[in-house]
Amino acid sequence: MMQPVFLPELVDPFNHYPLSLGRGYWFNPVNDEKYYINNGIPVFLPEEQMSGNNLKYSRFYDRISRFYRVSSVFYNWLRGSSEKKIKMKYLEQLQVKPGDKVLEVGVGSADNLLYLPRNASYTGLDISFGMLTMAKRHLRNWNIPAGLFQGEAEHLPFAEHSFDVVFHVGGISLFNDSQRAIHEMIRVTKPGGQVMIVDDNEVSQVKAYHKNPFSPASVVRTDEEQSAPVKLLPNGMRNIEVRYFFDSMLYCLTFRKPGQVSKSEIKPFADKMH
Repeated sequence: MMQPVFLPELVDPFNHYPLSLGRGYWFNPVNDEKYYINNGIPVFLPEEQMSGNNLKYSRFYDRISRFYRVSSVFYNWLRGSSEKKIKMKYLEQLQVKPGDKVLEVGVGSADNLLYLPRNASYTGLDISFGMLTMAKRHLRNWNIPAGLFQGEAEHLPFAEHSFDVVFHVGGISLFNDSQRAIHEMIRVTKPGGQVMIVDDNEVSQVKAYHKNPFSPASVVRTDEEQSAPVKLLPNGMRNIEVRYFFDSMLYCLTFRKPGQVSKSEIKPFADKMH
């Protein structure tokens, strides 16, 4: 039997007023703005309100959502590797402790959650409703309880200090506003909590280490966009580290939000795997 899904405190993503639950929607009691629930997934940014890259990639991933996971697993198999081996390279950098509340921004089809400890509470947000539909199916099959939400990274519908760990994998430079997205991830992280951002380091030299053949790998991005976005962090972030994997083709940026955290509580990820 699945444990109950953790529900973070929800706020209006555009003004951060606390939301109340109506019949089939969440609403802002100050301005009566409504955010409808579609097939169990609250929608905080319907397509008619999207623009720029967010609209472009929402439609792109909606189209390929049904084939995304199977193509990824098969592609890695053809290259002589496995999805788990590849994902664990960066997921091992997360310091998820029992009982932690964890948010993945850009959860996609929830593939990363399959390889994280089961003794934490998970929340996923994505801009593609098609990918969230697949994520919901996968999580049910894997018996992993997690709350799913549609929205954009630049305007997260969660209250300040909601999560112990927040992470994003593969696409930070494709957002409409990468810096705002990073600041939003920090806003919803608890003081002392960990943030991780993973992405390609050099698009011009992309290899077959982790790419899904349906991913928008042909997008041309500048060297500045492809380097770890340390300069986009606000002042005061702690324990900033950048690691590179797969011949430096992938960067993994980790840091902590200012605040108190006990060193004794931080243990190697491998020690906590189920």
